[in-house]
Amino acid sequence: MSAAMDRLRQAIAAGGQDYWLRDARAPATLIPGAAPGPVDGQGLVRFDLKVEQGRIAALAPLGTATDGPSLDGGQVWPGPVDGHTHLDKGHIWPRHANATGSFHGALTACASDRDGWTDADIEARFEWSLRAAYAHGTVAIRTHLESYLPRDPASWRVFRMLRDRWAGRITLQASSIAPLDRFQGEDGESLANTVADSGGILGMVTRLTGGVHDKLPDEFQPMLDRFFSLAEARGLELDIHVDESGESGARALVEIARTAIRRGFKQRIQCGHCCSLSIQPEDFAQATIKACAEAGLSIIVLPMCNMYLQDRVPGRTPRWRGVTLVHELRAAGVPVSVASDNTRDPFYAYGDLDMVEVYREATRILQLDHPIGDWPRAAGATPAAAMGLTDRGCLKPGAAADLLLFRARGMTELLSRPQSDRVVLRDGQVLDAEPPDYRDLDAALGTGPG
Repeated sequence: MSAAMDRLRQAIAAGGQDYWLRDARAPATLIPGAAPGPVDGQGLVRFDLKVEQGRIAALAPLGTATDGPSLDGGQVWPGPVDGHTHLDKGHIWPRHANATGSFHGALTACASDRDGWTDADIEARFEWSLRAAYAHGTVAIRTHLESYLPRDPASWRVFRMLRDRWAGRITLQASSIAPLDRFQGEDGESLANTVADSGGILGMVTRLTGGVHDKLPDEFQPMLDRFFSLAEARGLELDIHVDESGESGARALVEIARTAIRRGFKQRIQCGHCCSLSIQPEDFAQATIKACAEAGLSIIVLPMCNMYLQDRVPGRTPRWRGVTLVHELRAAGVPVSVASDNTRDPFYAYGDLDMVEVYREATRILQLDHPIGDWPRAAGATPAAAMGLTDRGCLKPGAAADLLLFRARGMTELLSRPQSDRVVLRDGQVLDAEPPDYRDLDAALGTGPG
């Protein structure tokens, strides 16, 4: 940690429960209501922030506070929200790497590794991932859990245990993930019951077992209606992996939206990936976006993982970034979030569950700048709303003082460096936590460097 940030850390630690943070900047879009000062050309506002008893007590014009630690114009952000991860299969890369880097290679490697999962193995990797996210400042996570009945649902047992263990530190949600055909028959009923009994979200991928995201099979719509009916009978929200390919026949997103409209589905629906939308004919893409807006869908994009997997052909430079039409979706009023997705597993060999990294890379990959506008909400307030967490992802009086403090003043400073030189506050107090060591995980799993 730099000397300046260490001094800030020490000053806050010495300030007790009630104190001012002077001379802070933040994206105005993260502050509901009127900004506490003029907004500059980068969308940033400069102000003083008061903390009382672990909560934000006030956002006041710059110069209001006469004492307290100063950020010297550095930025303060609310703790981020990671709305799409895979914590039960994270960090299996050292055991089962993706030999080709392709989507099919990822499916094959993960299936091989899953055969050896135990509760203890899942717990070790899951817990390690939560420790990493926590140290980086994340306050809420939704994870997708491998759900292949009649296989023993070990991931759900571990999730329930860790959700309780981490309560008060990270709000943890879970969604099932399995191919659509797995929700037919008695297994579908059992899986939906497991999700409901665990307080989870019903999720699937819009492909069939053994397949990839390409032309929809003839039986797709009856299967999709069956999936919706399972959720409706139990009052469950939906979280769906959609059209994760560059195949023009992968057109499940519009069918999901139209099905939700036709059925009058009442619960929240989040759709992830939606990659093929960006290679569809313009008229079809626009019709799909219009249907998504009418259905009230939320879209969550995983730019690092999708750029890694999509359009990968050996010996050929990728022509396409593998991401969906985020600007067009947002312009139509569809909420768009960014998230970590996979970490150090066959679907993505990298990642550290650091939402600052995700937002930085999303800005570069998806061109979320010039202007930056309200895109900072995509790493906090927008996924929080999709998860039903209305008190997260923004800076407002009454909210928990779970904050990230940066030395960076402007947005180019923030996005130019990894920002590992940060101070994390939880309930207004300095968080004394560091990202865990990979060697500790290797020791627990009996693996080596990945």
